[in-house]
Amino acid sequence: MAHQHDTGSGTLVTLVTGAVLGAAGLAWWLLNEADRRRHYGVQKSMLHAPRMQDGSEVLNSSPNGHLEERVEKLNAEIARVRAQLEGLGSEG
Repeated sequence: MAHQHDTGSGTLVTLVTGAVLGAAGLAWWLLNEADRRRHYGVQKSMLHAPRMQDGSEVLNSSPNGHLEERVEKLNAEIARVRAQLEGLGSEG
C-alpha cells in the first residue's frame, strides 16, 4: 500500500513540475513576443520619422494645397481672440 502512495506522490510532483515548466515557457514566449512587437513598432515609427521631420506629411494632409491660406486664417483668428482678451483685461 505504501508503494501506491509513493507512486501517486511522484505523479503529483511530475504534474506540478510540468505545469511550472509550461508556465515558465509560456511566460518566456510572451515576453519574447512583446519585445519583438515593441522592436517592430520602433522600426515602423523610424520609417515615418523622416517624413514627419521635413514637414512633407503636413503638406500631404492638405489636398487642395491651401495650407498658406489656412495658416493665415488661423493667425487672424488668434489675433482677434488676443485683441478680445486684451480688451477684457483693460476693462477689469
